Amino acid sequence: MLSFKQSAFAQMPNDAIYMSKNTACLAVSYNNSSWNKYWENSLLRENLNIGTHTTQSTMAMLAVGVTKNLNAIVALPYVWTQTSAGNLRWQRGFQDASGWLKYRFINKSGFSMHAIAGASIPVGNYVAEFMPMSIGMQCKTATARLLASYKHRSGIYLTASGSYIFRSNIHIDRDSYQADKHLYNVHQVSVPNAYDAAARLGYLKRGIQAETYVEYGACDGGDNIRRNDMPFPTNNMKSTSLGFYAKYQPHNFGLNARVAHVLSGSNVGQSTSYSVGVLYQFRYIKAAKN
Repeated sequence: MLSFKQSAFAQMPNDAIYMSKNTACLAVSYNNSSWNKYWENSLLRENLNIGTHTTQSTMAMLAVGVTKNLNAIVALPYVWTQTSAGNLRWQRGFQDASGWLKYRFINKSGFSMHAIAGASIPVGNYVAEFMPMSIGMQCKTATARLLASYKHRSGIYLTASGSYIFRSNIHIDRDSYQADKHLYNVHQVSVPNAYDAAARLGYLKRGIQAETYVEYGACDGGDNIRRNDMPFPTNNMKSTSLGFYAKYQPHNFGLNARVAHVLSGSNVGQSTSYSVGVLYQFRYIKAAKN
């Protein structure tokens, strides 16, 4: 898929927004990402046999306020791919179910620190090595993230975060494969771990949120796409992207939107993506009457 991560919405594991105790937020989003150029190692090129590659998905996400400083989040996307040229068969199906815990352990004078832990597991029987048409990597993951945030009373905020993603080995539908200039006569592939960092500058007040952000992600090792070859799960994918996010949620219902573009990379598509979503906030335990 020439991508290894998906940007998330607010009230997700990459922000400093929390649901209060006994409240929850259900979000449903549509996501679209397309590219007609990609980096083969450091060479930005086209492939007319593919044309424009598009990945679309719908995702359901639930964020739950366990306490005022602890949130639990679960999400499940349904993903499908297609190209405008060639005869590569698309894939579609449920991708990976993910769960997160977000804990705010410092909150003083507008400054806060957050420890975030997450994990994901494939739920669909998709073919991971059929890239770029695959809808995922078919590996289990565990993520550790640290996020720092400062919010001024005017509503302006700044956040910075960094993560490390542990990824399991996967099994492929072949008896051998070539990676890093070696031939491996096994059907088990070691997918490189990954890491990311992000900075966000925004405004959040009275149900209105708007932010601009820059994200960087890379694999911790791996090889490059061989000349005129297909990508493979062992590739060292790197990308730097710039994006904008907005949300309007004056009451229980809300709307959000996001647009992002990959500025530079290696072994990834130079994609432009957008997302739109709806949100509904509710209490799952009613407050006791006095």
